[in-house]
Amino acid sequence: MKTQRLTIVLTAFNLMLFAFGMAQQRPVVAQEVAPVLRARALEIVDDQGRVRAEIKVLPPQPTLKMADGTTGYPEVVQFRLLTSHNGPNVKLVTTEDGSGLVLGGEKGYTQLLSRLADPSIRIVTKTGRERIITP
Repeated sequence: MKTQRLTIVLTAFNLMLFAFGMAQQRPVVAQEVAPVLRARALEIVDDQGRVRAEIKVLPPQPTLKMADGTTGYPEVVQFRLLTSHNGPNVKLVTTEDGSGLVLGGEKGYTQLLSRLADPSIRIVTKTGRERIITP
């Protein structure tokens, strides 16, 4: 009988502790939000660890040969959205002397460019056909 009475008392005590603990619980609240996120680059990856989006600052490349025959490329802030096969379908860049946007896909790409010279739109198909629109 003594064991049964002790079991009842301990059970009642545990129920009171449980009820008290439940009454004290507060909703989970996020910690204070940081006002600014500072980093040199930001990458978003998918479940397989592949980079799917990135924002980064690229250093100037003074010896880079450009398609138009000029040499050198300034510092760039670049935003890219990538496919699962690491192909950039969206690329947005800004430099001190302008900006550019490339929208790509399986059939080709479209490039809007506004740097140094007059703005232009270049449309290129996968087969190499190209059209350039200028003002």
